[in-house]
Amino acid sequence: MQEELVGERELSKLRWRCRRGLLENDLFIERFFQRHESTLTVGQAEGMRVLMDLSDNDLMDLFLCRKEPEGELDRPDVKEVLGLLRTAP
Repeated sequence: MQEELVGERELSKLRWRCRRGLLENDLFIERFFQRHESTLTVGQAEGMRVLMDLSDNDLMDLFLCRKEPEGELDRPDVKEVLGLLRTAP
């Protein structure tokens, strides 16, 4: 069974929530939305929300593979979204 896609209103809220203070993070996130917003599932959106609770430096460390998700971040939705975010153009 395919998971439900995120609705337009929720997608707009998520994009707003994903705005970051660090330009490098914004570049990763913008590339993610350019590639995946039309196929983003509810589960992936939840993984992205969890990642957005991190500080900019912790988020950058995950994006650049300096760290791997651990503790509360060690969950399938976060790992899936992180994999999509890390994928090179």
